[in-house]
Amino acid sequence: MLLIRLPCNPIFPIGPIYLADHLHKCFPHLPQQILDLAALPIIDVERLLLAAIHKFQPTLLVFSWRDIQIYAPVDGRGGNPLQNSFEVFYSANPIKRLRGAIGGLRLMTSHYGELRRNTRLVRVGLKAARNFNLQAKAVLGGGAVSVFYEQLDKSLPKGTVVSVGEGEPLLEKILRGINFDDERCFIVGEKPRNGLIHEKPNTRPKTACNYQYISSIWPQLNWYLEGGDFYVGVQTKRGCPHNCCYCVYTIVEGKQVRVNPVKEVVKEMRQLYDLGVRGFWFTDAQFIPARRYMDDAKELLREIQQEGLKDIHWAAYIRADNIDQELAKLMVDTGMNYFEIGITSGSQELVRKMRMGYNLSTVLENCKLLVKSGFNQHVSVNYSFNVIDERPDTIRQTVAYHRELEKIFGQDKVNPAIFFIGLQPHTHLEQYGFDQGILKKGYNPMSMMPWTAKKLLWNPEPMGSTFGKICLEAFDKDPNDFGRTVIDLLERDYGVAPLEEALRAPLDGRRVIGTAFT
Repeated sequence: MLLIRLPCNPIFPIGPIYLADHLHKCFPHLPQQILDLAALPIIDVERLLLAAIHKFQPTLLVFSWRDIQIYAPVDGRGGNPLQNSFEVFYSANPIKRLRGAIGGLRLMTSHYGELRRNTRLVRVGLKAARNFNLQAKAVLGGGAVSVFYEQLDKSLPKGTVVSVGEGEPLLEKILRGINFDDERCFIVGEKPRNGLIHEKPNTRPKTACNYQYISSIWPQLNWYLEGGDFYVGVQTKRGCPHNCCYCVYTIVEGKQVRVNPVKEVVKEMRQLYDLGVRGFWFTDAQFIPARRYMDDAKELLREIQQEGLKDIHWAAYIRADNIDQELAKLMVDTGMNYFEIGITSGSQELVRKMRMGYNLSTVLENCKLLVKSGFNQHVSVNYSFNVIDERPDTIRQTVAYHRELEKIFGQDKVNPAIFFIGLQPHTHLEQYGFDQGILKKGYNPMSMMPWTAKKLLWNPEPMGSTFGKICLEAFDKDPNDFGRTVIDLLERDYGVAPLEEALRAPLDGRRVIGTAFT
């Protein structure tokens, strides 16, 4: 079996690594290799893929595709999709509109070029493998595939098995030669089951990854370790119990949180530590997804202390409403030097309407606990403006909330990361778009055409033009400190609400995405 990570940003490839490790434990004599095309020059990827197939002669090719949609980040592959699109849609300056159009054209070329290149790599890889074995098969999975599987169907070779979500049980069945119709997958050429992505993943216990074995089948491992400052991924749990309106984690990984045994997680970290790793990124959807998992986090951090991993640093996505004094102290004492909070808005009203389950007052109190425990590092606060019912009042509330976070951590420690949601299939926000007439059934969520991109880079009116102009001014004024500049400009134009207003969520009969409340 040859596991191939298709080209993407060179983030530590935890998915293919865990797949290979799991299958080695199930089939100890199965020959495997990992080929990470993300760590190779783009110009060489097809040649090196064919060379690896010629040398290894696999009978099963497993492709992992991580990224497709590029709307959401402020900085994207091949350029800045936010700046380019906002210049086209909102700038009054014809020169800037032209610049945005040219930049957008480059992005379109890059985007569609990636799609063609990656689907071509699957086709030529499978064809090359069948030169050695006519029965060779291809399996395609990964985060991108799990979200856009319906759109990718027609561009893949017939007979390719497309995996949605977790791939371990599917690959086990393929290797055993038994029926896998009940897995979250389909075969190209056959129609996927309706609602395939919403089917629950199978629950499996997770043991420590055997990095001695991984290093023997993946010579590129050292490429990630030699830098010394690279965060290496370790997973402590799968699944997310929340219903955030724009997120696909809870769909792809399932709502049931499956916590990996603490001793196995630390055993895995010890192996990496002995290889020289000191920076760890806990790759969970949320490190502490709910209050019921606080004790699991405490147990893990205590075990890290007992293992003697004293000079490490770690980071994660954290729901800061799920922290108490003991946990805050453990987080600081074990080396947490950065974390991200995806609160989306500093208005409790909008947080509730987006089904995020945050109590913003609790977040503030718990951030104070972290500082009291000695945390003095950076925190990234992700804001996704204009998702639903944004208006001047909620903008003032978000500014107030952000200023309070700056008071707690220090202005230079809080980085506001400004996102505009890249609308994705299968989410509550997509259904909201259908209900509001913003989207029509049958739209292509992978399209970069301007008339589609303006809808998928979610920034609807009546506030869309306002945010567009603010962001364009921020790009002109200080593109290297874009987030803080946006907050400053919003404060200039709208002012700051009293903090208690931001923390209050009055029941006003408006709709919450995906449900109704009164």
